[in-house]
Order: sequence, then C-alpha cells, then structure tokens
Amino acid sequence: MKAHHFDTLETRDPAVRERDLFQRLPAQVAHAIANAPAFAKILDGIDPRGVDSRERLASLPVTRKSSLLELQKASRPMGGFAAAGWGSTARIRAAKVFASPGPLYEPEGRGADYWRLGRALVAAGFDEGDLLHNTFSYHFTPAGSMVESAAAAIGCTVIPAGTGQTELQVQAIADLKPNGYVGTPSFLRIILDKADETGADVSSITKAMVSGEPFPPSLRDALAARGIAGYQVYATADLGCIAYESTARSGLIVDEGVIVEIVRPGTGDPVPAGEVGEVVVTTFTRDYPLIRFGTGDLSAIIVESMSSASSCGRTNVRLKGWLGRADQTTKVKGLFVHPSQIADIVRRHPSIARARLVVDNPGGVDRMTLHCEIDGSGSLPDGLAETIRDVTKLRGEVASSAPGSLPNDGKVIDDIRRHE
Repeated sequence: MKAHHFDTLETRDPAVRERDLFQRLPAQVAHAIANAPAFAKILDGIDPRGVDSRERLASLPVTRKSSLLELQKASRPMGGFAAAGWGSTARIRAAKVFASPGPLYEPEGRGADYWRLGRALVAAGFDEGDLLHNTFSYHFTPAGSMVESAAAAIGCTVIPAGTGQTELQVQAIADLKPNGYVGTPSFLRIILDKADETGADVSSITKAMVSGEPFPPSLRDALAARGIAGYQVYATADLGCIAYESTARSGLIVDEGVIVEIVRPGTGDPVPAGEVGEVVVTTFTRDYPLIRFGTGDLSAIIVESMSSASSCGRTNVRLKGWLGRADQTTKVKGLFVHPSQIADIVRRHPSIARARLVVDNPGGVDRMTLHCEIDGSGSLPDGLAETIRDVTKLRGEVASSAPGSLPNDGKVIDDIRRHE
C-alpha cells in the first residue's frame, strides 16, 4: 500500500505541534546540560524548565557551525557537544562516528531512521519495495548512511553505489533497473549524459531525491523532460533532516523532529516571517543534542505557510530553500568586519530598524557605508559614525534608506568591491 505520508505527525494541527515541541524542549535542554559538557558550559545558569516557548528559546546563545571546528579541535573528539560516545564509561553508546570536511566529527545513534530522512523519501514519492540507487558517499561522511537508514525505515532496497565511477554507475542502473536515485543533482545529470553517450538504458529511474547543492529549476525541468521527478531535501551531517520538498512543490517543509528559527545574521534574534536570515536549528536527538545550532545557511519562512497547509496535506511551516550563506565576514583595510559587529551597532541605536553595511572601493580605496532604515522621524541618530569606528576600529560613512527599501536577502554586509 502506498503511503501518502510518513506518519500522522505531518498532518496534525499546527497548534498541537507547537505545544508538543515546547513541552518536550525543557527535557532536551536538561539532557544537553547533563550529558554534553559543551552545553553545560554554554547554558550555565539556565533553568531548563523555563525554556518552554519560542521566546525563551530565543534567549539562549546560538552555537554556530562556523565556530564548531575550533571548539572540536580544542576538545577532541567532538568538543563536548555529543552525549553519545564509546568505551565502558559511555552512558549512550554511538553506533558510528563520521568525519566531515574540517574534520568535524559526528556520531550516529542506534535508533531507526536516526537522521529522519524517511519522511523526506516518502514526500519525494518513494515507497516500500522501491529499488533506490544511492550515490551519496559511504566514505567517512554520513550522507550514504543517512539515506541507507531512511530507506530501511520505509522498506526500500538500496544499491550502495557511492560516488564516482560513472561507467559502473550507469552499468548498475542498466542491469538492476532501480526506479529511484538519491544523490547530488549534478551527478545525476552526469550519469544521464554518460548513459546517452554509451547507449545504456537508464529509463527505469523515474524519481529522485537530491541534496548537497543547489537544484535550479532548469535542471529540475530537464529531469522532468526525461520522466524523472526530482525533489530536494535540506539536511546536514550535524542535524540530519531539517526540511524537505514534497510533490506539492510549495517550499521545503520543516521536519517534525526539529525546531527551526530564522535569525538575523550575526545575532540570535528571530526575524519576522518572510524576512531572510540564518537558519538556526534545535534537535531532539539524544546522541547529539544540538541547541540553537546556527547552520550558516540563509533562508526564510514562507509567510503563507504560517496559516495554510501545503496542498500535499502537510501542515508544518515551509522554508523558501537555500538562499546563500550567512557568514558575511569581510576584511577591510586589513581588519575583519563581522555581521555581529553590525548587530552591535544597531543595538546601540534603537531608532535603526534595519541596517546593511556596503563595502566598495571607489578609486581603489576601501570604503564602508552603513545604510539604515530609521523608525519614526527618519533622521539618522547622532553619534552613529562614531559608533561604527568604536565597534569596527574603522571609519565608516552613514546613509539613510527609506523604510522597506533595503533588499530582503539576509545580507548584513554586502561586499561589492571590484578587484581587477
């Protein structure tokens, strides 16, 4: 029997979902403090029982992926962020340990569909009995294993193809005739091109779940022209599934096992629905209990999804997809300028509603200009240029922008210098 949804959680009343998540959250925060030494330090003084709403969650510090490498290096193997480990003293024993580029180390727990990609496969049209050609890496990084456990959860059979060896990939598809592909969209195109070149029949593939890189409409349409319906999943090695596309193609539906916030880059401050910001995720994973983990990715909540379900029946909020990177740190006259510094400047002048630092180099000389949308009178606050110098140690110009005129693209620092 074909499953339209992975489970009933996907179609529950949004108010019930919100209540359930924040009833569970205090116990997860307590678990992180008790079992992950890094969070015991980060959340020192926090009473987990009080972290029971979005507002209270937003008051906790953000731990950003961009800083995780140094934190792990300072305290190997996983910086004290994992509750799972190995050896006789481990209270939670990991099933596997992976190494992502950096290297960053991540544990895999022993539960079924640990990374929660099963519902993403179902949303992309996969079903029990499908033969799935998995081209994500099985070497060190968790992507191959993430798909493997999800496929097992919904009853699929897997060809563990891994990466590279295009001719062997084509031969396996022609011989075994899988009806589904999972991997990067660009590698699927390479496989199809090689099949065309060699005359191999790979027409058995009619569905695909893709991730790891952008999936432009042009490639989606090119696949559709060949009879392949491709859908995206947004997942990371740290967090597992964050959001996924369904056959409704109405954005990426937030997974049931996480809390997603969109915050202003460089801060932990949530932005209004529809505004682009950094994706911050809190998981309910016992093995790796990440609390307010900043992915460094930019996205936005689709405003309509706050009040209406997707046409596929799923009721969680939806993201617009990957819209760039939040880490916009740049170097001006030999000094680094960070988004967090721009946030500090804005906090010191409450009349500034939004701000964007534009860096250019007219005549070959670096220049910073802080463009500000101002509440109320529209006048730039006194002392703003001095605050810029105080915070960044650099001279900056200021400019007033009409309310709502700054682009909604998540950029806090826009480096438009030309280097010729």
